[in-house]
Amino acid sequence: MRKYLLLTLSIAFAFNSAAQIDRSVMPKGGPTPQIKLDKPKEFTLKNGIKVLVVENSKLPRVNYSLRFDRNPIFEGEKIGVLSLLGSMLGNGTTNISKVDFNEEVDFLGANISVGFGFASAFTLTKNNDRVLALFSDAVINPLLVEEEFDKEKAKLIESLKVEEKSLDAISGRVQDALAFGKNHVYGEFITEENLNKISFEDVLEYHEKYFLPNNVNIVVIGDVKFKDVKSSLKKTFGKWEKGILAANPKPQMIPNVTNTEIDFIDLPTATQSNIYVTNNVELKMTDEDYFAALIANDILGGGGEGYLFKNLREDKGYTYGSYSNIGSSRYGVSSFSASAKVRNMVTDSAVVEILSEFSRIKSEKVDSTLLKNAKAKYVGSFIRRTERPQTIASYALNIKLNNLPEDFYETYLENINAVTQEDVMKVANKYFKDENSRIIIVGKGSEVIENLEKTGIPIKYFDKYANPIEKPEFSKPIPEGVTATSIMASYIEAIGGASAVESVKTLMFNAEVSIEGMPFKPTAVLKSMAPNKTSMEMSIAGMGTVMKQKFDGTTGYAEQGGMKQPMSEDDIAEQASQKGLFPEAHYTADDIQLISLSDLEGTDVYKIKVKGSSESFRYYDATSGLLLREEGTEEAQGQSITSITEHSDYRAVNGVMIPFGRKITAGPQIIGFTATEVIINSEVSETDFK
Repeated sequence: MRKYLLLTLSIAFAFNSAAQIDRSVMPKGGPTPQIKLDKPKEFTLKNGIKVLVVENSKLPRVNYSLRFDRNPIFEGEKIGVLSLLGSMLGNGTTNISKVDFNEEVDFLGANISVGFGFASAFTLTKNNDRVLALFSDAVINPLLVEEEFDKEKAKLIESLKVEEKSLDAISGRVQDALAFGKNHVYGEFITEENLNKISFEDVLEYHEKYFLPNNVNIVVIGDVKFKDVKSSLKKTFGKWEKGILAANPKPQMIPNVTNTEIDFIDLPTATQSNIYVTNNVELKMTDEDYFAALIANDILGGGGEGYLFKNLREDKGYTYGSYSNIGSSRYGVSSFSASAKVRNMVTDSAVVEILSEFSRIKSEKVDSTLLKNAKAKYVGSFIRRTERPQTIASYALNIKLNNLPEDFYETYLENINAVTQEDVMKVANKYFKDENSRIIIVGKGSEVIENLEKTGIPIKYFDKYANPIEKPEFSKPIPEGVTATSIMASYIEAIGGASAVESVKTLMFNAEVSIEGMPFKPTAVLKSMAPNKTSMEMSIAGMGTVMKQKFDGTTGYAEQGGMKQPMSEDDIAEQASQKGLFPEAHYTADDIQLISLSDLEGTDVYKIKVKGSSESFRYYDATSGLLLREEGTEEAQGQSITSITEHSDYRAVNGVMIPFGRKITAGPQIIGFTATEVIINSEVSETDFK
């Protein structure tokens, strides 16, 4: 009875409370909270290390943050040394092997990380002494051995090769190189050629030259006492011997271009264009308009409520997202940028819309509600960040390194809330230089240049390493007599001839599968039967079949995790329209159109458009006649998704050339199929498609 009485009372209380609230009126926000950060106590070790200590016994844990106070290092011909050195640090010490070091850190429930310009450690209070000993040993006596150097160098070279065709990697490399120049500390980048010039001795030299305690700051926050920290750091980091610091000049500001220009990098394999509109800015955290610049940037492109996002995604549907960013540095050398990744066909329109939003925020007062919401977002995120010890450590270091007022973070919210509509317009005009911007675009020139030229913005051309070049030849003259149907005939002849192709009634592939980002390697069995039946079953060792896709000529389904999803009517219609295992043998002149002869990664290819309900293209090697690539675009959840299938490693099976390699890229997902066996006209039956 008592249980039911309590339940009744609680329901009645909730009902009465709700009745007193007018839900048609938005609750008023409370006053902006007062931020009170613990002030660090300071001391300096004899070797020059400056230590800041914040005592906080709320939780039984301790955080250490170490940072070097030095200017950025220009590596020049030795670019890559610092990256290699950084990857080798934190992997054991001259006193403890890599395996033993990592095992002990894990056993203690701690975390220790060491890089070239920073280091950090986290530990429970009870393990503080031992973790501090391990931490200091890792920083002062890193285990630098040639075997580890060779491994890290090989890994870095391999990653560069993987990124060779990556739209994002190329964009990231050329953006700063063009904005600051390759001979600027902010513009240089690592290449395989440079890495091959680096020796293990170079790494040891850089470590000896730059890894010195003279310019180190350490912040200690947590369940500690100041006097204990002072004693323990003298015993540990006090052993680090002081040296002579190498002089590195401060980064210099690079002027912006006189007039806005498009800097175009051709990537023939690109199905999207990466647009990056940027100009260099002189902005420090100590500048009086720093907070207004943060708010102005947030309104322009800080998130889903920003001008850019609302325009390019929600209104135009050009992209998944468009954002902007404004940087600051202690040297006053940084950049402002706006970016978007868009479909090829709307590249020129996206550029125009981005510039129009620059003009809007510079010429129109921002809506007061939007300004209020931008401030509220900063207030909320700032308060959440102050709950983390790592953030407090970062703030303490920022005050030191950027020469900020001691109350910079305590007055942070006050300064954010003081930003006015006029301030936003003022800083937008000062920092968002649409009249002096580089519009850096990496994309498929054969599909986007013609329309970009119509914008009237001057276009300059660069290669994938930011070197200026002449305008590439995006489309070559098509030889006389070559037509879409003759290209299909050349393909059939290249893979074995019409008679051999017509004899193929079924195909079965046993394949190894690689899915980018997944730790395991599935296997797949792919079967097909003329004219249009298909089956794919994917398995994982120890788990059995994890996915199926079937089409029996009339209907089909996909099954994963025990859930079966029937094919849509559109998918059924498209699958049923297939006329054979080799569509080239069945295309008519009305089905296909020859678009161009152009370059695809150094190979001349014919681009063929396949007419139908969705946009589809096929690329054939102009010399061998083989199919190298397929592209298709589909609508999904209001967005266009382009899928790419690349064919490679053609081998003869029963007199027919079959691609044993296949890579499928759909949005961010990349799946590779490597055939271990291909069987023609055997091992396939009608029941496989049910």
